[in-house]
Amino acid sequence: MPRLARSLVFTVSLLAAAAHAQTPAGDFHQHVFSKEDVALAGPQSGLQPLDAKDVVALLDAAGIRKATLLSLAFWYGKPGRALEDELAQVRRENDWTAAQAARYPDRLVAFCSFNPLKDYALQELKRCAATPGLARGIKLHFGNSDIQLDDPAHVARLREVFAAANAAKMAIVVHMRASISKGRPYGASQARIFIEQVLPAAPDVTVQVAHFGGTGPGYEDPPSREAMAAMAAAVARKDPHTRNLYFDVASIVDRDIEPELAKLVADTIRQVGTEKVLYGTDSAQGGNLRPRESWAAFRKLPLTEAEFARIAGNVPPYFR
Repeated sequence: MPRLARSLVFTVSLLAAAAHAQTPAGDFHQHVFSKEDVALAGPQSGLQPLDAKDVVALLDAAGIRKATLLSLAFWYGKPGRALEDELAQVRRENDWTAAQAARYPDRLVAFCSFNPLKDYALQELKRCAATPGLARGIKLHFGNSDIQLDDPAHVARLREVFAAANAAKMAIVVHMRASISKGRPYGASQARIFIEQVLPAAPDVTVQVAHFGGTGPGYEDPPSREAMAAMAAAVARKDPHTRNLYFDVASIVDRDIEPELAKLVADTIRQVGTEKVLYGTDSAQGGNLRPRESWAAFRKLPLTEAEFARIAGNVPPYFR
């Protein structure tokens, strides 16, 4: 083969490899919605049933192979919500999410969920750890469960749950943002409590902080940015408690992100290290961007092609 032809083939191969590298290996923050979830949220929510087949179709459209399905069972344990046989409904939702992931076993994994402050929390964690399809990890939602990191009793309970997950070798995905509707304190102080008091209880498993410490869609919330800055600083100074700490970027970058905010996100990604950043989309409902559009929006950040490729290729330990 002539030298020029060989050069062209090599260049085309490089371009193809680069294009492939820019497709995320996985969407590590996704949800499915049962008909019971939709009924619980009510018609005003605008939610629609969304199962594994729907999610996989969206992943296929984005060229994404894998996804983590985070159970919405924590919804059923929201404080102030009176439900008949709450635990049974939590279990049903966890089992339904596992069944959805089982439809595509080479592509999807399911995480169990519950309100960690409930009396049944450790019982449900133990059940999930022993249940095929739910043993990979747990999802905790501090806002929905009204967890307050300033409350020593809440911190003590979280340490119990984290220790139990660690003993069961279950990863932990944490929506850390405290309740916005209740105006709970959230920022650097709460992030430091999480790092110094909660994380040590689970030293051996992956802990994935959702939404870059925020909630999404968007990243305009100052308390979220303050909390994330504190966590990023801990990672940068190599705090040993952050050794297994990862951050997903689900729904924090929208199409119209302001340049200053885009730079802040990019700078924070560099501070924690691209190897600790996981791509995620969040629920494919309402105004949330779908996986293909979400990745396109994320690509607007002022990162290098090498940085995008590293983030796109990251796969958390629980999925390897």
